Amino acid sequence: MEHRKTVIVTGFEPFGEHAVNASWVAVQELEKLGLGQNVDLHVTEVPVEYQAVQNLLPSLWKQYHPQLVVHVGVSGMATTVTLEKCGHNHGYKRLDNCNFYPETECCMDGGPDCIHSLIDMDAVCKRVNSSDLGVTVSVSKDAGRYLCDYTYYTSLYLGKGRSAFVHVPPLGKPYSAVDLARALRAVVLEMLELMEHNTEKQLCSHGH
Repeated sequence: MEHRKTVIVTGFEPFGEHAVNASWVAVQELEKLGLGQNVDLHVTEVPVEYQAVQNLLPSLWKQYHPQLVVHVGVSGMATTVTLEKCGHNHGYKRLDNCNFYPETECCMDGGPDCIHSLIDMDAVCKRVNSSDLGVTVSVSKDAGRYLCDYTYYTSLYLGKGRSAFVHVPPLGKPYSAVDLARALRAVVLEMLELMEHNTEKQLCSHGH
């Protein structure tokens, strides 16, 4: 019997030139698709505000005790669904929707410069791209030093690496919200499978 898993997937509110934020639209479509009967999916829209992120994320991790938290954001430069490998602590100078940025320009005083996800994004990318989904997936090491990167770093810190970040292109460039949702679904299910596999490997190695 498979254990039920809890997964949180977030998108962001509109900001700047993104009057509609493709990330939140895609995440709402993902909610309609679901992740199968063994996964409890919770979706949340994240404000494009540094301080709101600092308040919201700890409460999400605490309330749901998720196995995995996936944040989705839009990038005007993206043409593929892009899996980010790591979050960065420094370099936050861009003003948020409240015209604010952190005085220290960093996410967590004294935290490591960079935190990597526990998930092997190259493996996820390879598996999803070989599955004839009709949506191209790529990987990146730079989540952009704005709310996306800030959110990712915070979640990686809180969840000890059990987090992922996915950048999506704006709607229609080239993918529809439903295309993006299908890609997100495939990506999240692969991530869960890899995590399960790694846990089994660890259990085996501890057993001897």
